[in-house]
Amino acid sequence: MKQFNYLLLLLLLFVISVNIIGQNSIAEIKDADKNQPITLTYKTIDTVKLDLTFRYPPEFKKSKKYPTIVFFFGGGWNGGTVKQFEPQAEYFASRGMITVLADYRVRSRHKTTPYASVADAKSAVRFLRKHAKELNIHPKKIVASGGSAGGHLAAACGTLPGLDEPDEDLNISSKPNALILFNPVFDNGPEGFEHKRMGERWQQISPAHNITEKAPPTIVFLGKEDHLIPVSSAENYKAKMEAFNRRCDLHLYDGAGHGFFNNYKYDGKFYTLTVREADQFLKSLKYIKGAPEL
Repeated sequence: MKQFNYLLLLLLLFVISVNIIGQNSIAEIKDADKNQPITLTYKTIDTVKLDLTFRYPPEFKKSKKYPTIVFFFGGGWNGGTVKQFEPQAEYFASRGMITVLADYRVRSRHKTTPYASVADAKSAVRFLRKHAKELNIHPKKIVASGGSAGGHLAAACGTLPGLDEPDEDLNISSKPNALILFNPVFDNGPEGFEHKRMGERWQQISPAHNITEKAPPTIVFLGKEDHLIPVSSAENYKAKMEAFNRRCDLHLYDGAGHGFFNNYKYDGKFYTLTVREADQFLKSLKYIKGAPEL
């Protein structure tokens, strides 16, 4: 029995040490090894902890504030993994940005609705801006990005006036300064995606129905063969943005279906094309410099 208790104690200490290694507090992140991905919890709901995974640029300088891009994975607000955008995160870190992979609540793991996913996305952007100083983030150069439902979350952060967590400091903006969207869900209206699922409050959660003159500059990537997001949806979104004199670059790709931008699809062809265009977009905003590196 004593030996069993001893082994149990060792196991407990091991688990605790793994958690300490895998997690960092805001106070600890200052001295953490920036050559490795760093994980930080940005939100806790009951027993659920939601994390951000940071990658810092090579030759990181503590005295510098960096443009930052946060990625939201796709999966219909039902599932998905933060690993989806690891290739893009590694690339833009190499281009001098802080990159962040954001976890958020989904139906399969947390029994939640898209409204909870939006609240989490807004919390993530607000967290980055609130702790910009400690994280070496330029608070006026925060980019939100994502694919499919993750693109919806990024667009929601950029357009929706509500759906923030009420207990957060709403004086700190959850609006990104720019958006990079991969076959995003724009429209949750009567003719849009998952309209019935959004219920009577659908106008509160549909980015296409909340565009104003304050919408961030946006770039959109969409395959012409996408069976979930019609080209007309993206074209209508672009028209609404431009009606408010807001920038919305739209790139359409022949022979490309849903999720075409992932590096494991189409032999990486569209991954390269979309990342290159996103690079040029960020350069035009003066967030990065130099020529694309792929």
